[in-house]
Amino acid sequence: MTSGKVQVAFCKGVHVIRLIGDVRLNLCSALEHYLDDILKAPDFKQVLIDLSQTEGIDSTTLGQIAKISILCRDRFGFMPTIASPNSGITRILLSMGFDQVFHIIQEPFTDEAEFREWAADAVDEDKAREQVISAHRVLMSLNDKNKDAFRELVDSLESARPH
Repeated sequence: MTSGKVQVAFCKGVHVIRLIGDVRLNLCSALEHYLDDILKAPDFKQVLIDLSQTEGIDSTTLGQIAKISILCRDRFGFMPTIASPNSGITRILLSMGFDQVFHIIQEPFTDEAEFREWAADAVDEDKAREQVISAHRVLMSLNDKNKDAFRELVDSLESARPH
């Protein structure tokens, strides 16, 4: 698998977040920073998550993506879209309840927006733990299946917090 990267573009009022390769926890800070930028300038009408070139995606990244949808719904009143032509990735999205918080289309995103790479910051162990906890709490909020699947992980990470 290709190591992952995050690319972003703003095209015709749409924020496009493209995840490429094998997308893991180490890229979550890039997603978090871009989300912060989106929220600072709400002059857009849609967010599209492009998974057309995604080869693998971990649950922490999925939680970060779900967080984007929940914030868009709560603050701006719309449901973002995910372009996911990879049937394996789409199956994961559906099994985790993403069809409740995203419009999922199975066609690749083809607009030739001008993408730029969005770099991830290095995070220390405590920050990484908090990102994992937060992302999995978002996933747990989507449905009971996720709640059962991630409860033990979240409990374990929370008990490992420094006191």
